[in-house]
Amino acid sequence: MPQAARTGLPPLLNIIAVSAFAASLSSRALDPVLPHIAEDFAVGIATAASLAAVFAFTFAMVQPVLGAAADLFGKGRLVIVCLVLLGLSSLFGAFATSFPMLFASRILSGIGAGGIFPIAMGLASDMVAPDKRQVAIGRLLAGAMTGNLLGASASGLIGDFLGWRGVLAVLGVLVIAASLAVAIGLRGASLARPPSKMNLSLLRQGYATIFANPNAKICFTAVFIEGCCVLGVLPFIAAFLFELGEQRLAIAGLVIAGFAVGGLLYTLTVSRLLPRLKVRGMMIVGAALVGTQLAVVALGPRWQVQGISFIAMGCGFYMLHGCLQVFASELSEAARATALSLHSFFFFMGQTVGPIAYGFGIAYLGKLPTMFVAAAIMLALGPLCARLLRQLKPADARPGT
Repeated sequence: MPQAARTGLPPLLNIIAVSAFAASLSSRALDPVLPHIAEDFAVGIATAASLAAVFAFTFAMVQPVLGAAADLFGKGRLVIVCLVLLGLSSLFGAFATSFPMLFASRILSGIGAGGIFPIAMGLASDMVAPDKRQVAIGRLLAGAMTGNLLGASASGLIGDFLGWRGVLAVLGVLVIAASLAVAIGLRGASLARPPSKMNLSLLRQGYATIFANPNAKICFTAVFIEGCCVLGVLPFIAAFLFELGEQRLAIAGLVIAGFAVGGLLYTLTVSRLLPRLKVRGMMIVGAALVGTQLAVVALGPRWQVQGISFIAMGCGFYMLHGCLQVFASELSEAARATALSLHSFFFFMGQTVGPIAYGFGIAYLGKLPTMFVAAAIMLALGPLCARLLRQLKPADARPGT
């Protein structure tokens, strides 16, 4: 029996997961090769890390616009257009002759990626009932984590042989191929067509409904903190390993890829963990795993130990983050893509601030105090979310839903 039938999830969800996979290839692909980019363009590692920050910042800034556009013009159509933009911008970056040109390519990539994963979550949420939504989102996360895993680990290997330009060239080709696969998979499906009515007044009502929900400020604040404390440290991992004498980019890629492996473990176990831990337990245990592993990495153990720590950290992160995504999907029914895009806006704003905050903290306080502060914040975040978030039906929910 097909897996989709066994889980009660629609087969079309697998096509949508392909878009999440393609988008996630780009998000961590440059992290392992940042030291070589810094060397080629004669810039510091903190400046090279701004490539991750600007990708996240652009991703965040386009969310309110793209989320609204998806609700107005059709989620499936927007996902395909954004995949094409992401692929072309990656190819553009591969031929960059200056750091500003590479910087500009990452801005375009951020715009493209910004219209893929959060909109894909909106598509998945439209397709399933709330009681199956966390498992459905877990399926999308499986695609995203596989992309993160290959993006980080393969980019280190490709970087050792073809350099960072080869990383971006291969990435661009793969994303373009994925856009064709998604376009074919969604052809004829109602998800690829715009809604029958496009009403700007309904969009305004959607924003009002979202921010009237008391869960909104908690969800958005929590994902901002997640992005800052957890994803913000990833651009520095290769440099941390260099300080320990590990110069191989492939090793940096493997360590960073451990985070994605942990995310995959979450997607494989969420359907069993959720009935046992419940939502509150998932948030508390997940945040505890993240906080403790940040502290372990701060102590600078061997790369093998750090790789294991990142696996545990990735699993814990998505235990918390997956719960927050479900709460965000229930902020509004009519404007679900807008709500999930706002969720991503705050998450990626955290990823924008994170590398800057880590860079400042490491420069003036040192690595150990900076990472210990981040660990303490994450340890506190899970219990706070578990206490403050409540299961609420959207104010604009249709009767019987």
